[in-house]
Amino acid sequence: MRTSLRSVRGARSTLALLAAGALALSAAGCGDSGNDGGAPPGGIRHTVRLPALSGQKLKVTAVWTGAEQKGFTKVLEEFSRRTGAEVAYVPSGDDMSAFVGSKIAGGDPPDVAMLQQPGALREFAQKGWLKPLGGEASAELDKNFTKGWQDLGSYEGKRYGVYFKVSNKSLVWYNTKVFEGAGAKEPKTWPEFLSTAQLIADYGIPPVSVGGADGWTLTDWFENVYLSQAGPEKYDLLAQHRIPWTDPSVKDALTALGRLFGGKGLLADGNDGALQTQFPTSVTQTFTGGEEPKAAMVFEGDFAAANVIGAGARIGKEAKVFPFPAVGAKAPVVTGGDVGVALKDGPAAQALLTFLASADAAQVWAGQGGFLSANKNLDLAAYPDDALRSIARAVVAAGDGFRFDMSDLAPASFGGKPGQGEWKHLQDFLKDPGDVAGTQRKLESDAAKAFKS
Repeated sequence: MRTSLRSVRGARSTLALLAAGALALSAAGCGDSGNDGGAPPGGIRHTVRLPALSGQKLKVTAVWTGAEQKGFTKVLEEFSRRTGAEVAYVPSGDDMSAFVGSKIAGGDPPDVAMLQQPGALREFAQKGWLKPLGGEASAELDKNFTKGWQDLGSYEGKRYGVYFKVSNKSLVWYNTKVFEGAGAKEPKTWPEFLSTAQLIADYGIPPVSVGGADGWTLTDWFENVYLSQAGPEKYDLLAQHRIPWTDPSVKDALTALGRLFGGKGLLADGNDGALQTQFPTSVTQTFTGGEEPKAAMVFEGDFAAANVIGAGARIGKEAKVFPFPAVGAKAPVVTGGDVGVALKDGPAAQALLTFLASADAAQVWAGQGGFLSANKNLDLAAYPDDALRSIARAVVAAGDGFRFDMSDLAPASFGGKPGQGEWKHLQDFLKDPGDVAGTQRKLESDAAKAFKS
């Protein structure tokens, strides 16, 4: 999913705002006191030593605005308090590549940028815009992140990035009142999921809400089914177009997904209605309507929690969440994330990346809500509620078995544009779930063109 969509970013920002706690951090200070493992005033443990940077200025850019910007600002304030550096945050707007390109052309790039797609990191590295991680940042990366996350932040064998903020996109949110009324239980496998959907349909409530008007939601459906069924190695091959979309593994995934999309009465408002339902509505309609909501379940990432809360449902009460069911041997973990990279040489930029790779920085934002980390040494107690702890635990427990959103790994013309490529063809598939072979041919035709260019 290419989260340039304002609806998603707004939802995630709302979640951060609603869950925000009171972490008061001073932006003044000097060098870090050291790696004593204690919790100084402010409650943030010191697990990493940072240099004294008094008098140095640092400019940081990201797409985040609203509550997400506030959350990240708290992280920057803690860095400033511990180092004495003066840090300025500059929102980039939706098009990070254009923003950074213009700043580099003008001779004044930001010191650090938070990128949303692995493709952007590769593009920037190819253009020579990025500075490799220094020894301290690399050491924190080794200590706190699995090889999978390290590799995502690398290009041609060099480490450039630290994945600081991630999302878990393998979740199903459900209306507890409907589940209780129908006698349904949380399914663990795809056959159980389909049986549960049929049980709820027989109860008289459409079981599944799909936001098919936003094509990226359909890529997320496909990616979860494919990763679980075909496995991570095949997923990697398809993501790089080293196997074609006409491969039998794609046929198997579309066929499995078609059992849901083609099931009678399984989608809220039917297939045509799903194609006209946008993502925020797909969530809210699952948790409004009292005894007769429009659906019992909705699939999407942790950021859907904002829409759940916006619908008036309490997470853990009227709304609960379970992992995407296993279609194959293992349940999938599909992720997204934001990676910090240095665009300028210098101790301040490297120190910030070192901090972002530590559990200390993750703890600052985790306590406010609206944030997930893949840092395996972040204490899950830092998260404000059990739901977020469970979601974060799944990301960390996946080890190197997770995979990044496939459409974010593809060229934008195939994986990230409304009305074309993967978005368009999966929308056509939602309209006609029986046309597996035709969908494969169209996907392969567009993928071949996009990867060749």
